[in-house]
Amino acid sequence: MPNPAPEPADLLAAVRERIAHAARIARRDVEEITLVAVSKTHPAEAIVPLIHAGQRIFGENRVQEAEAKWPALREAHAGIELHLVGQLQSNKAEEAVRLFDCIHSVDRPSLVAALARAMDKAGRQVPCFIQVNIGAEEQKGGCAIADLSALLAEASAATLPVIGLMCVPPAEIEPAPFFALLDKLAADYGLANRSMGMSDDFETAIMLGATHVRVGSALFGGRD
Repeated sequence: MPNPAPEPADLLAAVRERIAHAARIARRDVEEITLVAVSKTHPAEAIVPLIHAGQRIFGENRVQEAEAKWPALREAHAGIELHLVGQLQSNKAEEAVRLFDCIHSVDRPSLVAALARAMDKAGRQVPCFIQVNIGAEEQKGGCAIADLSALLAEASAATLPVIGLMCVPPAEIEPAPFFALLDKLAADYGLANRSMGMSDDFETAIMLGATHVRVGSALFGGRD
């Protein structure tokens, strides 16, 4: 007889304990670390049990998917904070500013300009991370390290509220050097936050300075 699937509350408790354990080893305050539960591709019925278990911060990859799922969920459950963790097209900037409370994937001047215009129009400032292509991978989004200084200057000139840096390290390679590099870049530019680490490596990211970890499969199981 197969084992029953673990309860969402138990999965959430296990992830929180892993975060707390990594914070203790790193001699960091666990309150400095934000768990973003990445609910992309998962339906509302998979999300509600985590809300009932106390999780309030969720991440989505696509504006369209968030528009379909979250207005009703937010109406039914108080205190939800929604983060955009996937790539954003400039023509979706207005929808993103309306829907999300934080944007992790700002990576080019055209998007800086589009988001600044959208925030001015909405009268709403949404905190942003600059995504850095930390492994210089052609197929990945993110600003090249060499272009980071110029992009941060453009964001500052546009009064875009940049609070930190984000990265997705290369797959199948030890992530620690990439996390350490993002941590150094954030420190060099005086940015307080680092969005880095996912289900398989968030403990390593916490040891190297992560303030926001983006965890999907450890909370929701695999995706179709």
